[in-house]
Amino acid sequence: MSGGADPTLEFWSGRAVTVTGGAGFLGSAVVRDLRGLGANVRVPTHEGHDLRDGAQARAAVDGAEIVIHLAARVGGIGFNRANPAPLVYDNLMMAGNIFEQSRAAGVRKLVSACTVCAYPKFTPVPFREEDLWDGYPEESNAPYGLAKKMMLVLSDAYRRQYGFDSVVPIIANLYGPQDNFDLESSHVVPAMIRKYVEAGERGAETVTLWGTGEASREFVYVDDAARALLLAAERLQVSDPVNVGNGRETKIRTLAEAIAHLTGFDGQTVWDTSKPDGQPTRYLDVSRARELMGFEARTTLEDGLQATIAWYRRAR
Repeated sequence: MSGGADPTLEFWSGRAVTVTGGAGFLGSAVVRDLRGLGANVRVPTHEGHDLRDGAQARAAVDGAEIVIHLAARVGGIGFNRANPAPLVYDNLMMAGNIFEQSRAAGVRKLVSACTVCAYPKFTPVPFREEDLWDGYPEESNAPYGLAKKMMLVLSDAYRRQYGFDSVVPIIANLYGPQDNFDLESSHVVPAMIRKYVEAGERGAETVTLWGTGEASREFVYVDDAARALLLAAERLQVSDPVNVGNGRETKIRTLAEAIAHLTGFDGQTVWDTSKPDGQPTRYLDVSRARELMGFEARTTLEDGLQATIAWYRRAR
């Protein structure tokens, strides 16, 4: 796939940028791209920069012209069900502090990444931004999704009250190299990759996956998402929600078949229907991102999965 705009050297060269969560999965891709464009990038560490604390959040953003806020407490369905209180508290506190302290520090632009989990459980597909407030999120995702959704309220309020320029793109399910492959807290793509790779190495005859396989998701490769965030900093000028993804629906069962094939697993997949599917259907209308910031995803699911599987085999 090709098309869409690229971030520009003219905008980023020499610019002071702070990336919270810059050592994480998406953050490391963003930092790599920023450094490639000549930006002066700062990545606050956990030590001394607990973003739940206002003073430490201020220290994290001081001196930055642009802040890209990616730090989050996050996990998959199992983690979300076991940790609802830290998910809502930590993400709310971090968001509030990053907005307030960035404004107070004179930051020129804040890009704060939201999640597709913010959408209502039953949203017409493809998900359109105008439907974002029309219901409650899927229950296991709600504490995280609603905490992140509040960033849209913060962005609008701070723009109206203070003229503070911030944007809150909504990012589809991410996957790619350097993802979290811990089965206790990982999302669906890395969890499947690990299960199928390990099953193949053991010579196992079956792999067991959660749910029915009938739920659907949209998966965006991490490099595409990183490019979108940089384009948002350059081009996006509104606090309205803007979906970032590729606009393609993939059933979980189809995803499992693709990963089994690409990892060389030739056994049987068993679906544990006593486990939840999560949100039934999820993929995005991505036309607003194309119109407002020239973003289009470029990486096909097969190419992205191949790159992620290859990275995981090397990194183990």
